[in-house]
Amino acid sequence: MPTAVVTGASRGIGSEFVVRLLESGWKVYAGYRSDKHRLELIDNENLFCYSLDVTDNKSIKNFCDKITDDVDLLINNAGVPDGRWRNISEIDDEWVLQVLNINSVGPVRMVRELYDKMNHDSLTTIAMISSLMGSIDDCHSGRSYAYRASKTALNMFSVAMKKEALEDNISFLILHPGWVKTRMGGEHAPVELSDSVEGMLNLIVNHTLDKSGRFVQYDGVDLPW
Repeated sequence: MPTAVVTGASRGIGSEFVVRLLESGWKVYAGYRSDKHRLELIDNENLFCYSLDVTDNKSIKNFCDKITDDVDLLINNAGVPDGRWRNISEIDDEWVLQVLNINSVGPVRMVRELYDKMNHDSLTTIAMISSLMGSIDDCHSGRSYAYRASKTALNMFSVAMKKEALEDNISFLILHPGWVKTRMGGEHAPVELSDSVEGMLNLIVNHTLDKSGRFVQYDGVDLPW
């Protein structure tokens, strides 16, 4: 039975990943920040839920120490939006640093702590839930300063880490879930949650080592950097 780790798993995209993976026969370790939310409703002996704060190394270690299996898939989904400030003068630099800490550095902490559990004979995939808003080429409207910067930084961290991880049979996949109907995306978002996660899972299960570092939308369209 393959083993997956999902961060930010209590609702939205994270919880949908958990449900789909369990249905496909995976063992899932799900991390939640404070409340379990949708995880409370899932009754499956292969689901293990533990608190996880990706900004806290002690919390990460406590979470990862509970994982007794080799890890075949890490989905770094935990993330936060920014204030969508209307102009430069409104930027809250303290919140900018917090957004970067969660969205950019948090996934790196998870990779670092789980690396020995992911370094085994079979292929391990690390899926980074990024965003088209992290694309420099696609930044036409500006604003969303911290969120954009955090996803751009996440993309660069991922591409940099892939260079080292190739020799250990660990592959990175950088995913844009689309503008999804979630608490963060809002009710007017055009992409259904189920369609987004189904598309991303299809990309994950068909991912190969030679494609490590690919930046791709949930429907398979490659994205500009």
